[in-house]
Amino acid sequence: MKIRVKFSKIGAVRFIGHLDVMRYFQKAVRRAGIAVRYTEGYSPHQVMSFAAPLGLGDTSECEYMDIDVEMSISGEEMKRRLNEVMVEGIEVLSCRCLPKGRQNAMAAMAAADYRLSFQEGCGPENPNLFFAGLLQFAGQEEIRIVKKTKKSEKEVNIRPLIYSLDVRDSRIFCRVSAGSVDHLKPERIVEAYCEKAGISLPPFALIVHRMELYAKKEDGSLISLEDLGEIF
Repeated sequence: MKIRVKFSKIGAVRFIGHLDVMRYFQKAVRRAGIAVRYTEGYSPHQVMSFAAPLGLGDTSECEYMDIDVEMSISGEEMKRRLNEVMVEGIEVLSCRCLPKGRQNAMAAMAAADYRLSFQEGCGPENPNLFFAGLLQFAGQEEIRIVKKTKKSEKEVNIRPLIYSLDVRDSRIFCRVSAGSVDHLKPERIVEAYCEKAGISLPPFALIVHRMELYAKKEDGSLISLEDLGEIF
């Protein structure tokens, strides 16, 4: 049985990297008494996969892990067992059963919701002017940035990757593409705007919080990765 586990990552653990989070869950699953399946061969390991890594220092209420288990307990019982062994800052929010044939979380990802805010003392001098300009900037037909890789750099248009952007209570809410190929970090929108407007912000001025991850249905609409699973 394949289970999708949704968990949050807040507080000090936001500075724990993705690989260490993976290792932590491998140990936590064993401590929780979850009968996870292992691969066959000379070096067996837990059948476990995660959605897109969260940026170091970012927080989230929608991290996802898929595991294969060999047991028949309810999702609520599994959640309870896991939360009993969780460290402060990580909380399991739900456990859902994935129907056969469903893609894993990483492959299914198509979009993500984010909330961006400014560290205290790091916001723009004139917030109203800044946010009004950002909204106008995000509404353009094209937003071209230079995308750098280890081997090269090229100019790309990120506008098709911005599905929505709004400002409420001095915080930026946006939905962006999060596919395996077309993946946009939300802070790149703000960086591109600041570069265009000649605005200088301090390093690490933005607080990035991931709110939800989505897959794309056959009709093109979005559904959360959690809702692809079934309550059991």
